[in-house]
Amino acid sequence: MSAPVGRLPRAQRREQILDAATRAFSRAGFTATGLDDVAAEAGVSRVILYRHFESKTDLYRAVLQRACARLEASVGSGDYDEGSVPALLDAAAADPDGFRLLFRHAAREPEFRDVVDGLRAASTEVARAHLAEVIPEGPWRDWAVELVPTVALEAVLAWLDAEQPEPERAAERVARAIGGVVRAATG
Repeated sequence: MSAPVGRLPRAQRREQILDAATRAFSRAGFTATGLDDVAAEAGVSRVILYRHFESKTDLYRAVLQRACARLEASVGSGDYDEGSVPALLDAAAADPDGFRLLFRHAAREPEFRDVVDGLRAASTEVARAHLAEVIPEGPWRDWAVELVPTVALEAVLAWLDAEQPEPERAAERVARAIGGVVRAATG
């Protein structure tokens, strides 16, 4: 038996709400976005929101977790190779609002900073493992380990904000920016 016209199955409605919440929260962040904004974006009532999420915080965490899962599915975890930068750009292009939420808004929201800190720690460990092969141990390697993930993420955010110019060449340009950090660290 199918659902009546206008009613979505629970899982579909949840995804619709998460999509709308991602868009709404990406415009102004957690604090400046109300549940009324999310409900309007989703075309549902607040009552419907509360059927799926206990609170605005619960909804925001669900949005962040979904963005993290999508990012990990696209980029992977634990390794860096020639496909990592293109995968990062592809992930950002596929979910620009989610990417901005993670790396622009949640990074500045103390209540949700743990999500971004976890991603940052994982990125730093991947950079540490990769850079150990090319930069001698010492303060300049430590500097590069911290800076490479920052440069990569900020380069992708800037690319999104510039309306994704030359997607076919973007990975090369981001890789060159990262390469500049590595060259600076090696002397």
